[in-house]
This record gives sequence, structure tokens and C-alpha cells, in this order.
Amino acid sequence: MPTTPVIRVTDADLEDLRARLRATRWAEPWPLDGWEAGTSAAELRRLVAYWASGYDWRAHEAAVNALPSHFADIGGTPVHYLRYDGEHPGALPIVLTHGWPSTVLELTALAERLAAPSRHGGDARDAFTVVVPSLPGFAFSPQRPTLDGGEQTHDLWHRLMHDHLGFARYAAHGGDLGAGITSRLAEAHPEALVGIHLLAVAAPADHDPASSTPEERAYLASLAAWQAEEGGYLHQQATRPLTLAPALSDSPAGLLSWIVEKYRAWSDCGGDLSTRFSDDFLLTQASLYWFTGTISTSLRPYYEYAHHLTRRVRRVEVPTALAQFPADLSRPPRSWAERTHRLTRHTLMPRGGHFAAHEEPALLADDIVTFFRELRAHERRS
Repeated sequence: MPTTPVIRVTDADLEDLRARLRATRWAEPWPLDGWEAGTSAAELRRLVAYWASGYDWRAHEAAVNALPSHFADIGGTPVHYLRYDGEHPGALPIVLTHGWPSTVLELTALAERLAAPSRHGGDARDAFTVVVPSLPGFAFSPQRPTLDGGEQTHDLWHRLMHDHLGFARYAAHGGDLGAGITSRLAEAHPEALVGIHLLAVAAPADHDPASSTPEERAYLASLAAWQAEEGGYLHQQATRPLTLAPALSDSPAGLLSWIVEKYRAWSDCGGDLSTRFSDDFLLTQASLYWFTGTISTSLRPYYEYAHHLTRRVRRVEVPTALAQFPADLSRPPRSWAERTHRLTRHTLMPRGGHFAAHEEPALLADDIVTFFRELRAHERRS
């Protein structure tokens, strides 16, 4: 199936990026080394120097354009998505949803494993037909036209899967922002969802603290401590994103600094980014935000959620799996997830972090396959 090229960067735009990188006006250094007060100045300088002179954007541009990209018009809203057809007839459709500061590139290794398990030591009968949409306002999908009213992302996903692609029943997986979208999708369209697989769950919409178990109270205390130490980005993006947006949109070094610190802090890298992410992977993610001009619009979901423009999850009744990776932002107890979801599988992973689809695609793919194997059998019997 032919692919649709999604990005063509002009020579002038490429040279503009490199000139900006070479002309970076560096912040006055503090008498600190390392990452304790934010992004390491030494590491950022190294990455910026490579981005300006050694990094081969054209090679990565060609690789991005070689992905199985498609576009759909969902009621006037363009949606970009990747599609990987399953290697086995009747493969179960599944929609994978990324988070922030990610793009669909983070999910390609997982998508390939799910679509063609036999190439990775699995059983072809476990294959999925995998759809990986770009979130609105992230790289290749334009932002939704209005903040108030209109369809939310989970509704766009259902129309993409059910109406546009013709899947009467399908599965879904998501982490970070994608976990919330996946949960809302299952809550709004339970008749279409075979099951959902998550990497995170949000707090119940109406939670009485008096009802918390000791384990839940310990979790909430750890979450509050994390928010106090690590949650500055979250508060800024939820409250005043448009104050931040011009700086990130004008300075590629600033953009890289803002997101690379999250790749380090949220991954199972032990403080060494190179153990989980190559320089080229990090710079391709940053380049996609830069060349598509979407770092500003990628902040919208935080603002929308904080201002109650995004629907809250109350109760998901379709079968739900939760896989928790040890270096992720938080690991709520099973009972916390069961307050909002019909949880039928709970996996504590041995390694990996927030970017599990990239960090540990084999572990994640195996958990998704195992969860849906029984659900597929039930679907065939129904």
C-alpha cells in the first residue's frame, strides 16, 4: 500500500534551524553540575552542537515519509494516522494513542510487533491491525478548531476506527494523555470496544478521601510529593501555556531543553539518556515539533483538562488491563484503578518507564497480546 509523505522541509527551513542552533544565546551558568535544577547545560550543549552539524535530518525525514501514513477527514477535522495491517486474516483492530512530549514515532516498534508477531518470535494468530493516530495538534494532525464544543479526541478516534475504517469492534491502548483518551473512548463507546489496555489511570472524578485505603493514601502522598518536585511543567502547561509557547516556538535549544529533561526524568535510564534513547531519536522528536510548529498546540490538552473542557472518566465497564512500569510517573495500587475501570488484568513490569512503547516494546507487546488473547476467543464465541 503506498504511503503518504507527511513532511517536506525546505533547504531554507533546514538552514534556519541550524543557524538558530549555532546562534543560541546560552543562559548564564550556575555553580551547579548535572540535572538537579533542570536540564544539564553540558548535555544540552552537546545535543545542540550535534543537531546543528552532525544530525542528518534528511535521512530521518525519508524514514518518517516511508511510514504507512494516511489521512482521514473526520467531519471536517483532518486526522493523520499510521496503519499496519495484521499478518493474519481477521486480525483484531487496535488503536494506539501516544502522549506528550511524544509523537507517533514512539509507537512504531510496538505497532510492528503487534501487526507481525511471527517476525518477533510470536504467533501470527495473535496479530492486530494497528492504527496509530497523531493527536490533534501534534506534528501531523492539526489542532481541533475550537476549545469549546465540537468532538473531543476520543470521539474522533471512534469515528476514525468505526466510520472511516469500518471496524465494528476494536481494541485500544494508551499511555499518558493516550490513557485518558482510551478510557474516555471505552466509556463513550462500550459497544465497539473489545477491551482497553492502559499504562495509567486518572483519579476518580468524585473521590471521597475518607474512603481511601491505607495503600491509596500512601499513593496519593507519593503523588503529591512528585507534583511538588517534578510537576512544574504540568502546572505551567495547564495554566499559562501561551506564556511558554513563544519561547519554545522561537528557540530550538529551548524546545529541546524543555522536552529532553522529561525523557530523562520519566524513563528507566538511571540518569543516562543514552541507555534508552539515541541522540537521533531525541532530535527527530524535537525536529518534528520544530518543523511542524506544533509544540504550542501540543500543550493544549493540559489546559483543556485543567479547565474542564475535557470530559472526566467516571466508569469504564469494558474489560481493562493496566500495565505499570517501575520508572513511570506514578504507580497507583490496583484498587485505585478499580474505582473507575473494570480491571481484569494488572501487570507490574520488571523494568521500563513512561515511554514504555519505545523503552520496552517487547514487554509491552507481550502484555497486550496476552490480555487480548482471551478476549478474542470470547469474541469468536459470541
